[in-house]
Formats: sequence, structure tokens, C-alpha cells
Amino acid sequence: MFMKQTDFAPARMSALLGAAEAAARAIPPAFPLDATVAVNPFMGQAGETPAAASARLARTAGVRLFGPRARIAAEIAAGRIADEDLVEALIACPSSLKPADLGLLKSRLGAPRPEPEAPPTVADLAAQRTGVDWPAVIERCVGLWAAGHFDRGQALWLPAPGADAWASWRAWAARDLTPEIAGLAGFCAHVSAAPDTPERAICRAADALELDEAAAETAFHRLLMDLGGWAQHARWLLWRAEQEGGTDRTLAGLLAIRLIWEEALLARHPDLAERWRAAAAAHAAPTAPSIEDVIDWILQDAAERAFQRRLAARLGGAAPASPARPTLQAAFCIDVRSEPFRRALEAQAPGIETIGCAGFFGLPVAHLPHASDVDEARLPALLRPTLSSVARAPEPRERAARIKARAIRAWGRFRQAAVSSFAFVEAAGPAYGGKLLAGAFGRAAKDGGLEPAPRLDPAPDPAARAKAAASALAAMGLTKGFARLVLLVGHGARMTNNPHESAYRCGACGGHDGAVSARLLAGLLNDPETRAHLPAHGVELPDDTLFLAALHETTTDEAILFEADLPAARAAAHAAEIGRARGWLAAAGRQVRAERALRLPGATPDTLAARARDWAEVRPEWGLAGCAAFIAAPRAATAGKDLGGRAFLHSYDWRGDKGFATLELILTAPVVVAGWISLQYYASAVAPEVFGAGNKLIHNVVGGIGVVEGNGGRLRAGLPWQAVHDGERLAHEPLRLTVLVEAPPEAISDVLARHPQVAALFDNGWLHLMQLEDGRVAARYRPGGGWRAEAPVAAAA
Repeated sequence: MFMKQTDFAPARMSALLGAAEAAARAIPPAFPLDATVAVNPFMGQAGETPAAASARLARTAGVRLFGPRARIAAEIAAGRIADEDLVEALIACPSSLKPADLGLLKSRLGAPRPEPEAPPTVADLAAQRTGVDWPAVIERCVGLWAAGHFDRGQALWLPAPGADAWASWRAWAARDLTPEIAGLAGFCAHVSAAPDTPERAICRAADALELDEAAAETAFHRLLMDLGGWAQHARWLLWRAEQEGGTDRTLAGLLAIRLIWEEALLARHPDLAERWRAAAAAHAAPTAPSIEDVIDWILQDAAERAFQRRLAARLGGAAPASPARPTLQAAFCIDVRSEPFRRALEAQAPGIETIGCAGFFGLPVAHLPHASDVDEARLPALLRPTLSSVARAPEPRERAARIKARAIRAWGRFRQAAVSSFAFVEAAGPAYGGKLLAGAFGRAAKDGGLEPAPRLDPAPDPAARAKAAASALAAMGLTKGFARLVLLVGHGARMTNNPHESAYRCGACGGHDGAVSARLLAGLLNDPETRAHLPAHGVELPDDTLFLAALHETTTDEAILFEADLPAARAAAHAAEIGRARGWLAAAGRQVRAERALRLPGATPDTLAARARDWAEVRPEWGLAGCAAFIAAPRAATAGKDLGGRAFLHSYDWRGDKGFATLELILTAPVVVAGWISLQYYASAVAPEVFGAGNKLIHNVVGGIGVVEGNGGRLRAGLPWQAVHDGERLAHEPLRLTVLVEAPPEAISDVLARHPQVAALFDNGWLHLMQLEDGRVAARYRPGGGWRAEAPVAAAA
């Protein structure tokens, strides 16, 4: 990412650029709004414990990684966290700074805890010296430039199109008089005289700021954190480039930009030098957790052990008796919102079986939607597409749809253009009155029509199609015992006027809904040529089994069946089964709406659909708020258990997993993605000022990338406050994810040994890992390797 330069002392240059590289890697990526993917905000700190990461982020961002102790104290007072949870967490903590006993730990619950304070930047010191809010000036100036430079189609003109970030900003800043008007005389000339590469600018500024190699890493990290979502977007550009085998220097440019401001402010106010040296000395000190960080870590661990104890009491038990052949089978995404729907669907009739799997159904496709020329990655962010699909209508309809889409885009650009926007309001404003009123009362127009059936293009030969289909079925654990009707249920979320809409859709499908993946797999499995090759892959598929794609709308808990995709003769032969399935899905939806409405402020089961269409609704649903567990086990371990919509449920039977290939896939992909989701919600709840998107009520979309609060400034990444808080209390209980896997401990350990990056998540305490036997918790993974047997937990009533 950083290019080596030759005009500085080689050793110092290498050390500074190495520190800059480390600081850049400490920033998490933030995906654009059109395909939001949850990302672990602490990805760059995965190599250290949460307590150590808390100390590091206190220095670089002024935040801690743990919530208020008052919340833990309230849980203890209510009896939800028991002394045994506190004792176990205290014993498990490896730090030498931990309290000696339970009494000392409890005594710190009410003790005042100092707020973290990052060492000041030169901009902070200059603000104190001059009374000018220099951090806000920098935030606004950089934000105005970045909004244009990184734009993804929203802006009508761009600054220096095609230039890299450093060159683009220099061209912009050399002519921007805002800093000079604010009091930073000569800033334009300072920018013009800056080196021609970001690497040289970083080294020159580090020299001017007298930053030594020990201080550079966290000082650079501090400045990148100051840039908020802009740095995270640049980190995403690097992530995407590295997936393609390349690299990207945007983060280097952003760091250089922020250092140029520091350099210029110190040159303008040399009397700040002594105070700045003190700040630099603070950065040079090693980062290490304090006793307060360790106590917070222990208390957080105790809260998670309390949750695990309650969860363990609900698991296990024999599967209910079912007919020799299932009445219906339905495969759902492991998304936590599927758990209540699966439970409700299974309750509708004996013999209904549900299955949990990743929502892209094992098909890593880049999809070209109807009337579009833009490929969409319909797969987890960790993977790359190996297949292509397309949805195209017959030519007259396709052409008409493209013309309509172009007209809508042209009309939108006309409404937003600098010259025509004011005239548009005067001339067309009254005509929009009805539309505005309809949206205000939750009666916005519904989306029209379904996209044509997708197909693989180019289509693999039948043997290759069968291999892909069999692999998808094996990942579900579904290779025999098929019902006459098998539903493949993706999920999506429709809502109005919500910039973060894609965050409510399927993370396994790259922030899109799961309909394309479900329809593609159903088409493959219904194809006679594909089916003819399935026995060679160990799949026993009866001739009368029909696969039908569906979509679970999580905002309304309605299910859409894609019957139009089926051959007419097959649809007619299964009309009775499809009719029954439609009725069961509708009844399950009613049950889930009644359950879910209790959690949403002001909601009733009958108003959920209207909330989804209401452009003023800040909480159309809770998304994945509350997620806390990932369970990979046979359905018997969780069937009939109310898990409160808090568990990712992946179907897995290790006895049929030859060589534990499916176990390896689960631990290295779905578990990691679920951990990312959990930690994104966690961070948005405990450190919203840094890792959250702020207040929905004042959001403005910038460049199709993200949102700002108000009319400019720092880009906000993460989840809006309304996504984790109901207005009175947190709707998301911030807990690290507990992963429970039914498989031999040695098999799990073998997988972790082959994937040290995954093992680090458990070894350093970012995720918990427990082993199940016959649906019961049997052992807990010990960081660093090994297992400790867990005492049986009494079953919950």
C-alpha cells in the first residue's frame, strides 16, 4: 500500500512507512450503502485481547470497548448475572492486574471510572490556543473534498476526476481559501509546496512534528480515526483491491492529508511545540491495558457467561417424532430473524422440517439484474464470485425497462442539478404533495413486479451444475430424505427512505436479498440434466421432489413464492403441496408478527407492513439487534426452543461430514461473518460516537457511500443509534458472539490449527467457542488450545 521512497534516511523512512502501514491496517473497512456488509470494527485489533484493544482505542479514538458498569451492576442486582458467572470470569482472566477475589471485583462496580481521553492533536491544541475549532474546520474541509472525490454517482461533477486521492486533494486544497479565512495564513501555499507523493509527505510531516518511530504508529492511527468513515471507506478500497490481487494507496493519501494539516498548524503556532511534544511522548509509551480495562473485560465476560448459562438450559432434547417422509422441508438463511419464523413454521403441522444454511445457498455469483449493466456480488464479502448470473426479460419488456430506468435516472439528476433544482421545486412541488402525504402516513407505493427468473450465464455443463448443486445440498446436510416439496427461502427487507436499507438484507448475499440465490439453486435442482448427475455426488433425490424458491420479507414477515419459475407441469403436479405451504407460511408470518411487534416501540401486528412503507419510520424492524449466539448442530438441539431471535442456526451433522470439510467451511466463513455482525452491533452500542452512524433524523447521504449528520463533515460508518436503541434503553444487548458447535473437540481444534486467523478470534477473546454433545453443552474452548469440560446445566422450564 505504501511505496518506498529514496530521499529520506532509509531506516527512518522504512520505520515511518511501516508505522503508517500498521495504522492503516488498524482501520476497519466500511462498505458503501448500496451493498452494506457488516464488518468487525475491531478487525485491526484481532491480534490482541479486548482489554488491550480498549487501551489502544482509548489512545487513538478516546473510547473504551466496554459499556457502563452500571448496566452490569443492574444485571447483578436483578439476578441475571450470578456470582458463579463473576467467579468463572475472574478465574478465566489471564491478566496479572485482575482483582484478587470476588469481593474486590464487586467493590469496583460502583467506583468512578475515568473517561478515556486521547492525546491531543496539533489541531486540538491550536483550537485551545486560538478559539477556532480547528478539528471542525478540518473535518468540514476534508469532508467537502472527499464527498466529491469518492462519489459513486450522486454528484453531478467531481474534483479532479481520475486523479488519485493525494493529487486530487492537493489540487483542491491549493485553491480552497477556507483555512486561510479561518486564520491559517499561507495554507494554500503550504499545500502547493507539499511533496508529490503521500509517502514523502508523511515522512516530511513526521520530521516537522518530531515524531519518533515509537510514537508514529498510534499517532498516525489517531489521525486516521479523526477522519471517521472516510478512512474506513479508503480501507474498503484497499480491501477490494487486495481481493483482486492488487493494492490501493488511498489510505496513504488520507494520512498524508491529515498530517499536512498538523504540520501547517504547528508551523503557524510554534508556541504549541512543547505541548505537542508531550502528546507525542504519550504516543511513544507502550499501549497496555490498565486495571480498569481488565475489570471491564472481566465484567463483560461475566455477562456473556450468564447468557451462555441461560442458553445452555434451553438446548438439547430429543427431536419430535415425524413421519417417515417430511411433509415439507424449508431451508432458511442462518440470519437470526429466521429463527422465530422457522419455529413458527414447524409448529403449523407435524412433519415440517426447517434447515439453516448461509443465505447465498453456496452459489458464489456475480449477478446482472434486470434492466441493469452493473454486476452485484451476491455472496459473502470473504469470497470472490466464480459464477455469473443474469436476469433478462423478453426483448420488448427488457428494452422498455431500460428506457424507464434511464428516464428515472435523468429525471432524478434534473431534480438535483444546481440550476434546475430550484425551478423544479417551484414548478413541480405541488404535484408531489400527494406522494409526500402518502409517505407520511405509511402509504408509499409498493415496488412493482418481480424480477425475471435469473439464470447462470455462461451456463456450466450439466456435470458442473450438478457438482455445484450437490455441494450446496451437502452444506445444508440435505442429501437424502427429501420431501415432495422443498422450499429454498432467501430473505430481504423492504423499507422506504432508509439509507441503511441494505444493512437489513442478507449479509451472505453482499447486502442484497437472497431471492436470486434461492431461485438459481431451485432452477438447478429442478433441471433434469442436472438431476441426472446428482447420484454421482451421493445425493438421493426422488423424482417427485420439487424445489421452490421463496423470499422471507423480514420487515413484514410475509413470504413470497416464486411459482412462476416452475415448469407448468411440475407446478400442477404439486399444486396441493404448494397451496398447503402457502397457508402454513402465512400462518407462521402472523405468529411471528405478533411476537415481533412486542419489541418495536408503538407497533402492533397489523401495523408492521405500514411501518415498512413509512418514510418517517426510524425503526421499521430491529434487523439483527440482539444477536448473541451461533449454533451449528442438528435441528434436534434447537427444535421447539424459543431462542428469542438471537441465534444464527446452521444445520450441521458431523456424522455425515467426511473429512470435516463442512465443519471447516462453517468455522471459516459463516462463523466469521456472524462474528463480524455481532461485533458491529456491539461497537455501535458501546462506542456509538466512533463506530456508529449517529442520529437517523439528521442524516444526509453523501456520494452513495455513507451518511453525515447535518450538512457536512465526518462520514459516519456503522449502525444508526435507532438501530440499537429504542429511545429509552438499548435494544441490542452488547455481548460477544458465543459459537456452539456439535462436533468432536479434536476436529474443531484441527480446523483452528489450519486457520490461525480464525483461531485468533477465540484465543484473544473476541468470540466464545463451546462444544455440544447430543445438543447439550459439553466443553468450553480454552484460549491457546485445549478444552475444559462444562458441568451439565439444568433444563429451562
